[in-house]
Amino acid sequence: MEKIGLIAGNKKFPIIFAEAAKKKGYDIVAVAIKGDTSSRLKKFVSKICWLGLKDYSRLFDVFKSEGIVKIVMAGQVSPYRLFSKEVRRDSRLKKILTQAKDSRADTVFGAIAEELKSAGFELIDPTFLLGDFLPKKGVLTRREPDFNEWEDIYFGLELAKEMGLLDIGQTVAVKQKAVVAVEALEGTDNLIHRAGRIAKKGATIVKVSKPNQDMRFDIPVVGLNTVKNLVKAKAACLAIEAGKTLFIDKAQSIGLADSHCISIVAV
Repeated sequence: MEKIGLIAGNKKFPIIFAEAAKKKGYDIVAVAIKGDTSSRLKKFVSKICWLGLKDYSRLFDVFKSEGIVKIVMAGQVSPYRLFSKEVRRDSRLKKILTQAKDSRADTVFGAIAEELKSAGFELIDPTFLLGDFLPKKGVLTRREPDFNEWEDIYFGLELAKEMGLLDIGQTVAVKQKAVVAVEALEGTDNLIHRAGRIAKKGATIVKVSKPNQDMRFDIPVVGLNTVKNLVKAKAACLAIEAGKTLFIDKAQSIGLADSHCISIVAV
């Protein structure tokens, strides 16, 4: 069995990857992040090592001891931890953050990818096992967007790509061709909450990959929690980029969207 190392962040993405890898016969050794990674992950991996951010340097030793060459990153680390003291308690991680030109996602993850490469590891794209989670173009729900909603979708797509180019965020909320909210470190769920407060109802949420998206990290992800937040925000539509956005719990999510007349499209 080929071994793959998994650097596992929060939410369901690491579990989805590990489960798919296990079904394909891969042996997964996971480094889980204390305070972020779900304990459910242990059901789908052969070995799991729990580390804090202050133990960042140890992950290299864990993977080397297991004879691992290929590594996957899946899931995020809670954004507020970027500003915590724990990231300064590991000399290797502190060096990455202090020497980086900024703390945007591509900058930090890119530096980590280079460090892994220098240590003899290969960071790979996790989607090679997740084709079923990447929707193709089309309307995914029963209800198709109306004319005005399609106008908002295409308006939002252009804006979201510009935000992605700047590596600010991957998601925007629009209504009647007005920019309601732009995602930053707070994440998509909080963006939707904010859009609901401002727009009251009828907002369109657009989530895309970056124009030069490195699929090894920071991949756009939506799922059941996303749709639950759309319901709370009384949003009208969710548009995602086809082939580049992971859709987790797709059937359940679409069922919930249909029950609230929310349209979901992959464009």
